[in-house]
Amino acid sequence: MSTAPASRPVTAELREGSYGDQVLVVEPGGAGMVPDAERHGRPLDLLWTWTSPNLEFATVFVGFIAIAFFGQSFAQAVVAIVVGTALGSITMGVLSARGPRTGLPQMITSRVAFGRLGNVLPAGINTVTAGIGWFAVNAVSGALALAALTHLPKLLSLLIVVVLMMTIAFFGHNLIQAFERYVVPVLGVIFLVAVVIIFSKAHPGSVHQHGGTGGFLLTVGAAFGYAAGWNPYASDYTRYLPSAASARLTGLFAGLGVFLSCVVLETVGAALLTIKGVDPFGANPTGEFAGQLGAWRDVTLLAIAIGSIAANVLNVYSGAMSFLAVGIELPLRLRRAIAAVSFGIVGAILAATSLNEPDRYENFLLIIAYWIGPWLGVFLTDQLLRRGKDVSGLPFDRKHNPFAGVIAMAAGMAVSITLFSNQSKFQGFLARHHPGLGDIAFEVGFLVAAAVYAGLFFLERQQSVEEAAIVPETAPQPA
Repeated sequence: MSTAPASRPVTAELREGSYGDQVLVVEPGGAGMVPDAERHGRPLDLLWTWTSPNLEFATVFVGFIAIAFFGQSFAQAVVAIVVGTALGSITMGVLSARGPRTGLPQMITSRVAFGRLGNVLPAGINTVTAGIGWFAVNAVSGALALAALTHLPKLLSLLIVVVLMMTIAFFGHNLIQAFERYVVPVLGVIFLVAVVIIFSKAHPGSVHQHGGTGGFLLTVGAAFGYAAGWNPYASDYTRYLPSAASARLTGLFAGLGVFLSCVVLETVGAALLTIKGVDPFGANPTGEFAGQLGAWRDVTLLAIAIGSIAANVLNVYSGAMSFLAVGIELPLRLRRAIAAVSFGIVGAILAATSLNEPDRYENFLLIIAYWIGPWLGVFLTDQLLRRGKDVSGLPFDRKHNPFAGVIAMAAGMAVSITLFSNQSKFQGFLARHHPGLGDIAFEVGFLVAAAVYAGLFFLERQQSVEEAAIVPETAPQPA
């Protein structure tokens, strides 16, 4: 049986402690449901929450590679960026919209489809990739920008940005939301000026490459993957909203924050390569970008450093949430805060080994990020199949351990990565022999996982019905 018997209702575990809307107080508890008395905020706040972390050079780089590596013209790149980002932003909105109703972090909600044991797969992967891997990559980006700006040693620059990242993540949800809100106008103005400068020098019609359908799909996949990379964090930042908050507005502002920031900066990345003299295969794309900004260079380097902090406080906070969603019991009032700092330390050590090789782990993490497509396929299909059902107790039910979710996700990853992955560190069988396919691993992983999950879901349900219909034999009664 995949669900608890009706006679034994399961109630949600509440996040303990008093927190409310206090900013400079450490968020207590772990990954339990946020009580109604602790709810605050408004859907509009999500626009700032999801704009700030994308105002960094990593976003610009997605548009850069569309022309440099995927052979797109400027117009083709822009269309692919819009399509891919729109898809990732729509799923971001759908997932975020559930937060006010459930009051739960994203990876706890994932237990509905995967069960407590099966959820170890997506929650465990997100713990490592978000809390350690992407934290290290973004920490290196921020440290190199700060070092270039201040001429401080790289290691000292890394220490400065990491301490700021870990401090904000340690305090938790409210300080993170406040930080994102206050830095968005600073980052917005700086990058807006940079956008104007880049486009004033760009010649969009000067690039006439023809990467074909394969290059277009690679760009769509990269843009989708970048936007959808935030999906496993979605309700982590909407669960504190009042339960009566509009689901439509919650999803709209979360998706819009991702969409606008990514489309604008990725388009700038594509425009950068239409400027005469810019080397598409240079060793330092950040330097190519900053080198076009003249007197605005130093201000932009500062923005890149701040942007890395804005991104990483989300990475390490949600990485800690995913760790708690794995199900490891920590009887500590500050277990969420302690987990965040612990992962930040590990990520910082990893970053320190990569200061002279900034792309050392990035390609590996891009391959690992293929898990998001299959996970989304399972999660969204489960939502559709359980529509109208009360599932509030399932995330905390220790007897709810269906097998469909983990099998479907594993199948989606196996098929999509081994056949369709097209990264510099790994090429799938079909992508290697048919390069015109591009990279459709995200899309294939989503569809395969969704189809497999739907079939197994109905199989499990039928099995449960048959088991419930069995009438136990009774001993013969004496005459």
